[in-house]
Amino acid sequence: MAKSLVIVESPAKAKTIKKFLGKNYVIKASVGHVIDLPKSKLGIDIENNFQPKYITIRGKGPILKEIRDEAKKADKIYLATDPDREGEAISWHLSNALKIKEDTPCRIEFNEITKTAVKNAIKNPRPIDKNLVDAQQARRVLDRLVGYKISPLLWRKIRKGLSAGRVQSVATKMIKDREMEIRNFVPKEYWELTLDVENSAKEKFQVKFHSDDSGKKEILSEEEVNIIIEKIKDKDLIVTDIKKGKRKRNPSPSFTTSSLQQEASNRLGFSTKKTMSIAQQLYEGIELKTEGIAGLITYIRTDSTRISDESKKSVQDYIINNLGEKYTTTSKSKVKKKNNTQDAHEAIRPTDVLRKPELIKDSLTRDQYKLYKLIWERFVASQMSPAIYDTLAVELTVNGIVFKINGSRLNFDGFLRVYSFASMSEEVNIPQLELGEKINIKDIIPSQHFTQPPARYTEASLVKAMEELGIGRPSTYSPTISTILSRGYVERDGRNLKPTELGEMVTEILEEYFTDIIDVNFTADFEKRLDNVEEGVENWQEIIKKFYDIFEEMLKKAEEDIEEIDMVEESDVLCEKCNVNMLIKYGRYGKFLACANYPECTVTKPIVNKIGVKCPQCEKGDIIERKSKRGRIFYGCSEFPKCKFASWSKPINERCPECNSLLTHKINKKSEKLQCINKDCKYTKDITKKE
Repeated sequence: MAKSLVIVESPAKAKTIKKFLGKNYVIKASVGHVIDLPKSKLGIDIENNFQPKYITIRGKGPILKEIRDEAKKADKIYLATDPDREGEAISWHLSNALKIKEDTPCRIEFNEITKTAVKNAIKNPRPIDKNLVDAQQARRVLDRLVGYKISPLLWRKIRKGLSAGRVQSVATKMIKDREMEIRNFVPKEYWELTLDVENSAKEKFQVKFHSDDSGKKEILSEEEVNIIIEKIKDKDLIVTDIKKGKRKRNPSPSFTTSSLQQEASNRLGFSTKKTMSIAQQLYEGIELKTEGIAGLITYIRTDSTRISDESKKSVQDYIINNLGEKYTTTSKSKVKKKNNTQDAHEAIRPTDVLRKPELIKDSLTRDQYKLYKLIWERFVASQMSPAIYDTLAVELTVNGIVFKINGSRLNFDGFLRVYSFASMSEEVNIPQLELGEKINIKDIIPSQHFTQPPARYTEASLVKAMEELGIGRPSTYSPTISTILSRGYVERDGRNLKPTELGEMVTEILEEYFTDIIDVNFTADFEKRLDNVEEGVENWQEIIKKFYDIFEEMLKKAEEDIEEIDMVEESDVLCEKCNVNMLIKYGRYGKFLACANYPECTVTKPIVNKIGVKCPQCEKGDIIERKSKRGRIFYGCSEFPKCKFASWSKPINERCPECNSLLTHKINKKSEKLQCINKDCKYTKDITKKE
C-alpha cells in the first residue's frame, strides 16, 4: 500500500498519533517552526509592500531535509500542525518547502489527540487557509517592526539588551500604572460597628451596622461612630424584618486558556509558563500504564467555553451513572460570548470523561496530576446542577438605626460535590428569631479602618485584565509575562508583579514617544483587525502600511529628541583590588556592583540588602535578602556557601520567650504572626498590622 506522510510539530504529538494510524503512515515532527524571519536582521522588505523575507531556521536544515526525503516517497501528505493561526502558518511554510500546490487538500485539524478525532481529520483534509496565514503574518510583521525598530533605539539611548514589543510593552505599562496608583493612593478613614447580642433564649450572635436614622450607610469618623453609640447605648434591638430565601450558585464553564492560567495560579500556585508547559504535555500525550500513549485533554489555546454535543452527552451520562439524576443540569447554560472571542475551538476539557484523575494518577507526575484533576473536575462540574443555599436575612432596629445579619446554609451541594477547588461560602448560623422580638446588646465594638490601595497584579490577575482589555490572544499571555520578567522590566514580590526602575524608565520613554504603540486601545483594536484579516475582510499589508506611516514619524522624533541616559551610579563600596569606588550597573538580572576601572579590573559584586540581623547559625555573617531562581524572596547568610542558613520568613531582632532563638515575621493572605525559627519550638504569636 501507498504510504502517507503526516507532519506535526512535536515529537510527543508524533508518538501519540503514530499509535492511532498504523504502519501505512509515516509521522514526522517539524519541532515547531522550520522557516521564519531571520534573527540577525529585520527581514521585512518595507519598500516592497512589507514582504517578509523568510529563511530556514538555523539548525532546522537536517529536519527539513528529512521531511523532504519522506515527502518524495509519500503518496499523500497531511499537515497536522496545531489548529490555530500559528499552526496554519507553519503548515503554509511546510507546504511551500514541499512544493505542495495551494489548492491541494493537505491540511488536517483536530481539537484533541484521540483515535476518532485523528481518523476523522484524515478523512476531511482541506487546502491551507491563506486568510489564517495572512492574519498570522500581519501579527508577525507588526511585532517585528515594533521590536526591531524600537529596541536598537533603546540600546543606543539607555543600554544594550533592552527590548520593546507590541504586547510586552503594554503589559509592562499596566503593571507600572498600577504601581503609580498604589504610590499616589491616599487612604480614607472609615469605621465599622459590630454588636455582640443575645436573644431571650440566651443564644449569642453578632450583628453589623447597616444605616443610621437618616439612611446613611457609611461611618467616616470616630465622632460619627460615637454619635451612633450614644443613640443605641443601654437599649434593646427590635427584630423588624426577617427574609428567608434560597440562593443558587452556578458552576463556572469549562476552561479557556486564560481561565485555566488564572485558576492554576490561584489554586495550585503555578506560574502561567508552568501551567502551559504541563497542559501541552497532557494535550500531546502521556504514556498510561493501562492503555499506552493517550492525549488526555483537548487543545489548550482557546478563548471559547463551548462544549461539543458529543462530549456533553458523555459527561451527562457519567454524572447520572455515578452521582444520580438530580446532579445533572436540565437547563442549557448560556455563557455570554465576549466581543473579542474567536470561538475557533472547544473549551479545554478531558478527551475522555471516564479517565478519572485517580485512575491514572500513577502514570502522571505530581504536577500533571494536579492540573489534570483541575481540568477534569471543572469540566464535569460545568455540566452539573447548581449548589442551593438556604438564606436568612434579619434586620434589627433601635432608634431608627438599622443593623443586619445575613446567614446561609448549604441545602444541596450540586456541582460542589465534584469541584474540590471551589472556594466554599462560610456558613453563618442565626438563631430562631421572631418579628418584634427584643434582642439585648451585650457589647458594642467599634473598629477603625482605612481604605486600601488597589492590589498589585499577580500573573493570574494580569492575564484576566489582558483578556478583558483584548490585549494579545490565549497563546501570548504566558510568553509575554515570561519576557517582561526575563528582561528585568518587572520583578516578582512574592506572588505579586511590580515594575523595576528599569521597567519604569523604559515605559516612560515609550509613553512619551510611542504613545499609540503601548496604548491599550491600539493593541486591542489591532487584535480585532487581525480577526478581519482572518475573515477575508481586510488586507494585512494595508493595515501594516497605515501603521508604519505613523510609526516612522515617531521613530524619527524619538531618535532626535531622546537624550542618552547614563544608567551608571557611583556607590560607596570600595573595590577590594583597586580601592576605588565601585559603580552600580544594570545587568540582565538587575543591579550589581562593578569596578570603575573596568576592563582593566573585572571585579563585580552583587548588591547586598542587609536586614540588620546577625546570622543565628554561624553568628558571623549578616542576614541578607536574596532571590530564588523563580524570583521568590528568601533570607540567607552573607557567608554563603560557608554558612547555608536560609529562611523563607524574615528574621527579626527579637528572641523567642521559650527557647531564646530568633523570631521570624511570617505573613500570609489571612494572618500575620511571629514564629520561632527553631523547628523544635512551637512558639507563635499572632500580631496585627498595627503591632
